[in-house]
Amino acid sequence: HLPGMLAAKTHLPVIGVPIPTENLRGLDSLLSIVQMPKGIPVATVAIGGAENAGLLAAQILSGSCPDIAERVIAYRRLQTETILRSPEAKGIVAKMSAGQQRRS
Repeated sequence: HLPGMLAAKTHLPVIGVPIPTENLRGLDSLLSIVQMPKGIPVATVAIGGAENAGLLAAQILSGSCPDIAERVIAYRRLQTETILRSPEAKGIVAKMSAGQQRRS
């Protein structure tokens, strides 16, 4: 419940990352972060979502820091290119192309 306690003590944005636990697989952590009282917001990402928390922080900062904005845009572009080059994406494109050829 640390993100909530921190959010209550600062005016800055707080991003909570629920940590996976053994018994409830992080559901307890998730619920303790998202169940904050009105006026004490905590942005919350998925259980074990530290990478997305970092990206969210970068996106927040990118509104006032052009160099961070450029890095976020470059990261997203690279992520898109990597996904499109993956075998899974190529397989989907091949199936879609085959389906369109059958309709013609």
